[in-house]
Formats: sequence, structure tokens, C-alpha cells
Amino acid sequence: MIVNQWVPAAHVGDAVGDNARAVRAVIRRQGHQSDIFALSIDDALAGDVRPWDQPEARQGDVTILHYALPSPMSAALATLPGARVLCYHNVTPPSFFVPYDAGLVGLTARGRSELATLVGRVDLALGVSDYNRRELEALGFDPTGVMPLLVDTDRFRSAEPVPALERMLQDGLVNILFVGRIAPNKRIEDHIRLAEHYKRYVDVYYRFIFVGRYDAVPRYYDAVRGLIAEYRMLSDRFWFPGPATNAELGAYYRNAHAYVSLSEHEGFCAPLVEAMTMDVPVLAYGAAAVPETLGGAGVCFTPKDLEWAAEWLGALVYDRPLRDRVIDGQRHRARAFAREAVAPRILEALAAVGV
Repeated sequence: MIVNQWVPAAHVGDAVGDNARAVRAVIRRQGHQSDIFALSIDDALAGDVRPWDQPEARQGDVTILHYALPSPMSAALATLPGARVLCYHNVTPPSFFVPYDAGLVGLTARGRSELATLVGRVDLALGVSDYNRRELEALGFDPTGVMPLLVDTDRFRSAEPVPALERMLQDGLVNILFVGRIAPNKRIEDHIRLAEHYKRYVDVYYRFIFVGRYDAVPRYYDAVRGLIAEYRMLSDRFWFPGPATNAELGAYYRNAHAYVSLSEHEGFCAPLVEAMTMDVPVLAYGAAAVPETLGGAGVCFTPKDLEWAAEWLGALVYDRPLRDRVIDGQRHRARAFAREAVAPRILEALAAVGV
């Protein structure tokens, strides 16, 4: 059997592409032929991902479209003779971008409207979380299911140390980590407000680190930096290093005292799994798929009371018995995302189309 996967863009470090490669490995181990095809491909992935304009892209017995953005792939999928599978990674609602980027408002609005055009035109609609599956069901997709993300933590757990970076991170300050794009739905401004409460009521020896692209929404990034200046906070206590290599990401996780997510829209949130796997206690606002991904682990809170959150953050850093209990719970939850646990669930989800 030929099982093809389509991703609009194959970028190094992108969660959608990383997941497609992990799914491909699972499918190949079953003895099937499987390739990934993309419209745009980073040079580093040129030998691993194939261009979508190759004829073989349309010759699969099963084709899986990983959907996170609008693209010509959506209309093309509906014309294929083989089994058609939608894997939905979610699209950020346009409202988050309204104050910052009209282009992204249009892109995400098209993404959500284009998704609806696939109703009745695929044989199976899967979400990477039940949160996403419920959204598909509400749109009218049937049948639906869940094909969970296979989060590759080995890529940074086994990477070589980065001595210079590790020395910088071990200077006595408390490292509070976030991993992901600097985008409005992530509510990075709330991290700055949290830092103000933490500095005022808990501890002045802190450092907030935001690992990920900060050029995706420039006006939003400028607003975040402006808020730091407005609060007259020390700018060197807020690091925005941009995307990290696997080795650098491992260093950030190993030296993090806590991981904080204040995002208000997540279709899954892979960094939560990474943090749990690396024994970094998690403090997260319970929006969208975040409670599902944490599964009762970490500290998941609502409503968004940042003064309360600052007190919890201090407890996770300094209350050793509490910290140990939280980490123990996270270790138990992280086992649900191990390769040997997720691979059978991927095959179970795809069994409906004969994989």
C-alpha cells in the first residue's frame, strides 16, 4: 500500500512537518510505502521531503493532508481517487491578529473557511487532539477520530551540551521558559504581567526566556517589548533568542526551573509534552487543548489570575516537596506520549482507511 502525506510547507523544527515524518516512520514500519510531499521545502529537508508537483504525490492508495493553513492542496485532495484523510492541527482564530496584522487576519480566516469546504469530501477527519476532533465534528465532518502527535523529544535529549549557553543559564537567576512563536494567541504580554507580579511578591532573581520566532508578527513583538519598557523592567531579564537548534533547546529545558504557558488557543501544544518529559514543572492556563494535553499533570489553572499564578510559580520553583510531586505526576503523564504508546494509536486511527 502507498500512504502519502501532504504538508503545505516543510520547515526545519516545524511541529506539523516533524509530526508527518514521525507518522511516516510508523507507517513504513508496517511495511507500507510512504512519502511526504510539500509545496515549499527547506534546503535542509530537500532529500527527505519530495516536491508536491511530482506525479507520485497523487498516486497514493491513501493520502493524508496535514491541515494548518489554506493551500492548493485542499482542493486537490478532494479530487483524488484513493482514500482521503484530513489531519487537523488547528487554525488560530483570526480575532487574535486583528490589532496587529491584517494579512494574518485574512490568512487565518481563509484557513478556517477552506477547512469547511472539505466537509463530505474526505473519507476520514482526524484531529491531533480531541479538542480538534470536536471542532471537526461541529463543522459536519464524519467520521472523525484522533491521531495524536508523536512528539520527538529524543532530538534534543540526546543532543550534545552547549557549554557557553549552559554557563549563562546557570548564573543564579531562576529560568522561566516558554517555547513557541511570539504570536498574539500565545499571550506573551501576560507573561510580562506575570513577571511584574512575580518580581513584586515572590522573587527578584528571575529570567523569562521565550524560545521561538519573534518575527512572525512584528507589531505584536514590538508591543511586548513596549510593555517591558512601560513596566520599567530590566530588559536583560527577558530573553528572545529566536529559534533554537536541538542542542540549544535541550540546554534551555535542562536549565529551566519552570515552564509557563499562558496561551489562549492551542490545538495540542507540543512544548508541554517536551517540558514534562524533561522534568520541568509546568504552570499553564487551561485554554483550548491545554488541559487535555496535560491530562491532570502540572498546574493547570483558570481563570487567568496572574497574581495567583505568580504565587504558584514561586511555589513550583522553591517548594521542593511540591515541585517533586508535580514532576512525578508529569512523568506519569509523559509516558502516554512515548513512541511505544502513540504509534499504536496512530495505526488505530488510520485503520478505518485500511492502513
